[in-house]
Amino acid sequence: MRTLLLILIGALCALSFSPGPLPASLLSVLNLLCLAFLARLVLQARSLRRAAADGWGFGTGLFGVGLYWLYISMHDYGNMPAALAGLAVFVLAALLALYPALACWLTRLLAGADPLRRPMTAAFVWAACWTGAEWLRGTLLTGFPWLNAAYAHVDSPYAGWAPVLGSYGVAFMATLSAAALALLTLPAEPQYGQRNGGTRKLSPLLIVFPVLLTGWWSLSNRWAEPYGEPLQVRLVQGNIDQGVKFNPETLAATLAHHQQLSLSPFPENTPELIVLPETIVPAFQNQIDPMLWDDWRMLARYTGATVMLGAPLLDPARGEYANSVIGIDRDTSREALLSGRPDMRYDKHHLVPFGEFVPPGFRWLVDSMRIPLGDFTRGTTAQAPFPLKGQYLAPNICYEDVFGNELLPALQPDAATGTPGATILVNVSNLGWFGDSWALRQHLQIARMRALETARPMLRATNTGVTAAIDDGGIVIGQLPVYEAGVLDAQVQGMTGLTPYARWADRPVLILCGLILALALLTRLRRRD
Repeated sequence: MRTLLLILIGALCALSFSPGPLPASLLSVLNLLCLAFLARLVLQARSLRRAAADGWGFGTGLFGVGLYWLYISMHDYGNMPAALAGLAVFVLAALLALYPALACWLTRLLAGADPLRRPMTAAFVWAACWTGAEWLRGTLLTGFPWLNAAYAHVDSPYAGWAPVLGSYGVAFMATLSAAALALLTLPAEPQYGQRNGGTRKLSPLLIVFPVLLTGWWSLSNRWAEPYGEPLQVRLVQGNIDQGVKFNPETLAATLAHHQQLSLSPFPENTPELIVLPETIVPAFQNQIDPMLWDDWRMLARYTGATVMLGAPLLDPARGEYANSVIGIDRDTSREALLSGRPDMRYDKHHLVPFGEFVPPGFRWLVDSMRIPLGDFTRGTTAQAPFPLKGQYLAPNICYEDVFGNELLPALQPDAATGTPGATILVNVSNLGWFGDSWALRQHLQIARMRALETARPMLRATNTGVTAAIDDGGIVIGQLPVYEAGVLDAQVQGMTGLTPYARWADRPVLILCGLILALALLTRLRRRD
């Protein structure tokens, strides 16, 4: 019954990662309460085994519900049998739940069976263990940091820690607060007395208030400065059904649909940048009619805009292909496009397991689905931003923006060329594989966190949603309804300057967690002596 309860609490916690089921104002509170409930049970667990089981139950509920949309991609679009698709989601959730299980086991080991003996230690150990487990989940086996606790706090004061310590720093501060709430509800042990026990329980709250105040201050602080003139941007959402998108017979009609949207009546200012979703050209560049490439070139000349779009690019000599974003302007030649070597090109670096490459031993799973394209070649970690009207645009593709530290190289100034690094981030995605599910809104929350960490605006052009423009403070300044074709016109100001997180990445929070765990282990060993 206890494990079942924790599965239900974990499932409830999954609601905190995207607006929709609940108002955005409640997401942070729900996340804190669920984590506090888990922390309370773990800190009072009678054994290490019980603590690990608590974490596993919580994690299974969290990931089973929070990632339910994977069933849609495997069953509805991959044609996997319903039972097998459901089983695959459960197995993934059960495996990912091993990370919360590890965090809870280690917390119980280092905090001891009597958390009120050293409540400050217990609170910091819980935060360090949970954050460390989150980091491991986002790193090992290519990483899968979806549903990081930080993303539930994009609209709370904890978000102010993002430009300082990144998403893992936000997770640390939030889980520290959750532990303080948990300790506050623990019954005082007789040996402490009612008064002393109450004082001990209150002590971790002395940390929470500075955490919140610092977060508020950070949110009001300007971590970067405007750079150049604002860009007039148009983001295109084609809303092409996945069953049609990769059909060669509909390719020309699909491209014409996107071009018509791009040429929709302009506002007062014509766009200087038109961004279209991932793989809107669903075939290799030399497999489509060259006249179709000419249409994009003429669109760029007619509007005077640079067109950014997603396309798989093939290197015939090597037989390798990449998931790419290319930029087309008035000077781009047909030959450059047909060869896959335009001046502005970005190749996706962080590939999606099963969708873009097959992990060893899992070929059978991919063979049971019918999702096109796979086994892409990885792009390099450092790729030059696209220059445009004095701004520098750093593309990223699909769920690459889940990995905050991997976006940082593009922000670094280039002393050799004198360029300031990326001033605007651009994400192109196709989440049509997941239907009208929480995945779309969860991804928007993730993109907002990236904007906060880097103090850069983030532009998102997606096939089915959520297409949005986000400012350097993580605020959505415009978005389109999901599953509707349309365009979003916005004016975006590029930014320059490096936040503390952009300078040091995840190192400070990892060092903090390491020191806490090392001191806790040393204290435990001394108590044994």
